[in-house]
Amino acid sequence: MSAINPRRWWALVVLAAAQFMVIMDTSIIGVALPEMQKDLGFSQGELQWVFNAYVIAFGGLLLLGGRLSDLLGARKIFTTGWVVLIAGSIVAAAAQTAWVEVVGRAVQGVGGALIAPSAMTLLMMLFAHDPKELGKAMALYGAAAPAGGTAGVFLGGVFTEWLSWPWIFIIYVPIGVATLAATKLLPAVGSRRGSVDVLGAAAVTAGLALAVFAIVRAPEVGWTSTGTVLQLVGAAALLVLFFVIQKTVREPLMPLGIWRVPRLGSANLAMTLLGAAWIPMWYFLNLYLQQVLGYGAFASGAALLPMTGLLMIFMTAITARLMAKVGAKPLIGGGLLVLAAGLLWLSAVEPTGTFAVDVLPASLVAALGMSLAYIPAMMAAMSGAPQEQAGLASGIVNTTYQVGSALSLAALTAVATSQGAGQLGNLPALTDGFSAALIWAAAIAAAGGLITLLVMRSDKAAAAPQADATATAQGERAGV
Repeated sequence: MSAINPRRWWALVVLAAAQFMVIMDTSIIGVALPEMQKDLGFSQGELQWVFNAYVIAFGGLLLLGGRLSDLLGARKIFTTGWVVLIAGSIVAAAAQTAWVEVVGRAVQGVGGALIAPSAMTLLMMLFAHDPKELGKAMALYGAAAPAGGTAGVFLGGVFTEWLSWPWIFIIYVPIGVATLAATKLLPAVGSRRGSVDVLGAAAVTAGLALAVFAIVRAPEVGWTSTGTVLQLVGAAALLVLFFVIQKTVREPLMPLGIWRVPRLGSANLAMTLLGAAWIPMWYFLNLYLQQVLGYGAFASGAALLPMTGLLMIFMTAITARLMAKVGAKPLIGGGLLVLAAGLLWLSAVEPTGTFAVDVLPASLVAALGMSLAYIPAMMAAMSGAPQEQAGLASGIVNTTYQVGSALSLAALTAVATSQGAGQLGNLPALTDGFSAALIWAAAIAAAGGLITLLVMRSDKAAAAPQADATATAQGERAGV
């Protein structure tokens, strides 16, 4: 048994700050896009790549980040990720052309893909000795994700309205330098022998990128157009190739045997659908506040703070205690159903609505559902994995959340546009489009809740095989 790290709670601050910043990076650019389009010459169709370049690099390379974390040492990969993120932020802030901006965002995504799984591995190393401490640490770490997403919208509004859009990237430089200085608080982990499945990483990243590209372009060129069909078929082929590679290479990026870990599959499905419902809600709610209710960038960000407050309170003070009493399954399933109820309530927004009536109560219900489901789903996905595969399990669960978010946002944006959300200035049409997207998001969350309650093993049912898997892994490490 490894010694308990006396500085583990300070180390958790560093890890939670990293999680906060990585997730904030996906949301902070939202309110700045119009100014960036004007200054850098993006066309309307090209503008979405400021967001998607990050998400594709981040989601597509998370598995590789997890593998590198397991092989080379989590602290080393965590540090390298921050160096890459800082470099990408500098490029994005200094960009004078559209393509340089997209490159900078992609580099930021690569940095995030190294940081996220290595941070989770370090957290498990620091707190795995005590289930109660691990639950509390996961609550604090998990709360940093939705807080980062909402803070991104708020700070993006502050910087864009009172400074200029490059500041949304400049902010990462001093924070990154401070984080690098604090990495001495993190436990050092030696490297171990192994190879990196570069071909598998290329296949899964290209497949996800092509799928997102096809979905994003489909409303413009047509869902049944030759280009869209070929792109979706190509994406599917690349993803199939990825699984073939994983089955045949000696040291795969994602050993398929990991899916025998209890609840890994069902928890990742829940995370996919959670991201597919939550991120579109945040996106369309922000658009409703600005384009229908007439809020400015700063006011729109501030309007999302009540959700952040509720998320922080429940994730840090309540969810972990509930999980200890009732287990992960009812919280994940129930949380997704509560999120669905909040989304369905939000879909009733009116062109002449108000924040207090149309947004605040429903958004708090949705945030309650998110706060109940997120941490239990994350812990259920990782709890059965042996320590040497913690980075891989973290990479998988982060990947499923990001992929679900990206694909759903692209698809629901197409739904909203088809229902009138592209008619700027036409408040009834905009509201109808946003409402249609929110209804579909509610359906996704409801499906996730029902599937979880029907399919996922209960904590007691998973305990025995999980204990067997842990004992086997410990025996292998001991040479038994």
